[in-house]
Amino acid sequence: MTALPPLPEMILDPLVRAALIEDLGTNGDITTRTVIPAGTRYGARIRAREAGVASGMQLARIAFRMIDPTLDLRFLREDGEAFGRGDTLAEIEGCAGAILSAERVALNFAGRLCGIATMTAAFVAETAGTKARITCTRKTTPGLRLVEKQAVLHGGGFSHRFSLSDAILVKDNHIAAAGGIVPVLRAIKARASHMMRVEIEVDRLEQLAEVLHEGGADVVLLDNMSTPMLHEAVVLARGRVVLEASGNMQLGRIAEVAATGVDYISSGALTHSARTLDLGLDF
Repeated sequence: MTALPPLPEMILDPLVRAALIEDLGTNGDITTRTVIPAGTRYGARIRAREAGVASGMQLARIAFRMIDPTLDLRFLREDGEAFGRGDTLAEIEGCAGAILSAERVALNFAGRLCGIATMTAAFVAETAGTKARITCTRKTTPGLRLVEKQAVLHGGGFSHRFSLSDAILVKDNHIAAAGGIVPVLRAIKARASHMMRVEIEVDRLEQLAEVLHEGGADVVLLDNMSTPMLHEAVVLARGRVVLEASGNMQLGRIAEVAATGVDYISSGALTHSARTLDLGLDF
């Protein structure tokens, strides 16, 4: 679990605003407006119905304040902090209608991102005693990449590329279209900025040997290799490049992959398959 400085709210505000507009629709919260008398004040708590790692607390706070800036908000767990089943994560006091109107958006963000942070923490725990780092990928929900990757960081993981413009990552289809590993690496050496990091994907040890002989890559992505093959790749590379294991990296396999000596283990499952954590708001 990792405590990080909060992201600038001006970046997050559009995400929360879009979610609130989607939820309020064309006529606002008609249920609350119909049944809750104006001026009704109440207190509410967000409670965890299962243990996990906090993420999305900042977004939940923004959602409540965007609906009603006069709400009294007290968050007892901040992003990156662990919590147990039954723990109170936040206390909200003020206009009952405002709390109800912001509830679902706040919980949607918090539950989703707590799920990612919690899953990441479980992956990270499996790497104990090794140098391997857990990293996410670009397999994120469209429009939510920033906060989903931040949730991985809250869980103790690391981020891969944020976008296509961050670094050069040569995948198998690039290699096929460019005519092979050697033409790819020579093109990179001839054209790429000296400030740009380069990673290339291989799925056979023969390809790794080709990359090591030609040079020009900082990182080699070992795609869908068996655990024995990953160990052989570590021996073959002898520390000359950073090695990243990827492909079907599920929780039950992380410990044995980390033990091979790879530097990074990337998993798209952290963001595309994490289960939403069960959080609830009660008056």
